[in-house]
Amino acid sequence: MVNSEAPYRSGVATTNMNTNRSQAISAAVLRLLRPLVHVLLRNGMPFGAFADLVKRVYVDVALEEFVVPGRKQTISRVSILTGLSRKEVLRVTRLPAPDDQEAMQRYNRAARVLTAWVREREFHDRGGRPAALPLEGEEKSFAALVKRFAGDVPVRAILDELTRVGAVERLKDGRIRLRARAYVPAMGETDKLGILGTDVSDLISTIDHNLHSTPDEAFFQRKVSYDNLPAEVLPEFRSRSGKSAQGLLERLDRWLSERDRDVNPAVKGTGRKRAGIGIFYFEEDYSEEDES
Repeated sequence: MVNSEAPYRSGVATTNMNTNRSQAISAAVLRLLRPLVHVLLRNGMPFGAFADLVKRVYVDVALEEFVVPGRKQTISRVSILTGLSRKEVLRVTRLPAPDDQEAMQRYNRAARVLTAWVREREFHDRGGRPAALPLEGEEKSFAALVKRFAGDVPVRAILDELTRVGAVERLKDGRIRLRARAYVPAMGETDKLGILGTDVSDLISTIDHNLHSTPDEAFFQRKVSYDNLPAEVLPEFRSRSGKSAQGLLERLDRWLSERDRDVNPAVKGTGRKRAGIGIFYFEEDYSEEDES
């Protein structure tokens, strides 16, 4: 006897699963867009400009990552994948690409100088702390530090940038003293907006990887949070978490730097990979929406 209900039930189950998945991703997108839209409105980006950027990413990802094996990607297929008309796909591909390469290079080079100053013993004092360095000199100087870890960028440019953000100061005797163990661009600067792009992108990429991976292949992704804390405990938690996180990052930074071919050209191996770990702190007023 043929069970005529089986295909129907299978179809209902598939439809329900697809509906639940669609609802889940819609809810997730709404939550991650809310703080992003705060940033956009605060920095004067209207919806039209944001919409063009979203369309551009849809088109770029469809062109680059959803190609049928053995076949060339076409505008028609991109149109089907993205839901945009062929005319709109063509328009979006001709939009000028925003370029923040200069800001990101400045951020990366300044960050490398600071982490090396904290990490490398040859730039420490007798107590094992980052030493106050003379500006010039072949060894154990700020110039030597910059030339080794920031490439061909002018020493004065790195000094001016780190002074601008309060990470270093010039002492009366001319030496450069470290004031902060990490590079954080000044409030409101384009560099911080660049960090928004790189750090949030890394987190979402990790989540995307984990959604399609087995437990053995999943990347580390954890957080700890409680939702009924009195405001008075937060200053101590910020202090504790900051110190613990900074210590962990400095230990991992030392381990990675010893295996990075830019820092240690003697390292052998194949391919070129980018890897790291990020830690962030958050706090906000509790909302009933957090339970949904």
